Amino acid sequence: MEIELAGCRIRSWRREDAPALSRHADSRKIWRNVRDHFPSPYTLPDADLWIERVLGGRPATQFAIEVEGEAAGGIGVFLQEDVARRSAEIGYWLGEAHWGRGIMTDAVREFTSYALDAYGLLRLYAMVFEWNLGSCRVLEKAGYTLEGRLRRAVVKDGQVIDQFVYAVVR
Repeated sequence: MEIELAGCRIRSWRREDAPALSRHADSRKIWRNVRDHFPSPYTLPDADLWIERVLGGRPATQFAIEVEGEAAGGIGVFLQEDVARRSAEIGYWLGEAHWGRGIMTDAVREFTSYALDAYGLLRLYAMVFEWNLGSCRVLEKAGYTLEGRLRRAVVKDGQVIDQFVYAVVR
């Protein structure tokens, strides 16, 4: 899979992406805004393990965001099951060196369109920690609607916090 955008390219992960992945992902600012299974520090062995895991996934659901010739972030979906099988959660991150340039908004917008079609989805949703206002703006600009606030829903970085639910529906 490959989606060419003005400031980036969304594409499949490659084994040779591991050094760039570990360099861009090794950030406390990123870690604070993602699930705890995203390691911190983010080492080269962590990157190798992630890439091997996603390369074996069928269907492929996790992709690299390439900026200036290297994997500088990631975007993907977590397909739901059973009665929610036509829904998926979208997740994404981008290395700090590329923040504030509109790259993630474009990536989320285009990847959303791709994911709805590629996986036969009716709904894509995102769960955002209350302090991640940048991600809220990305989702709003990409056409997602704030559906609600889950009060005291998660524990991150030792704090009990709220989580926002954003979604787009077909």
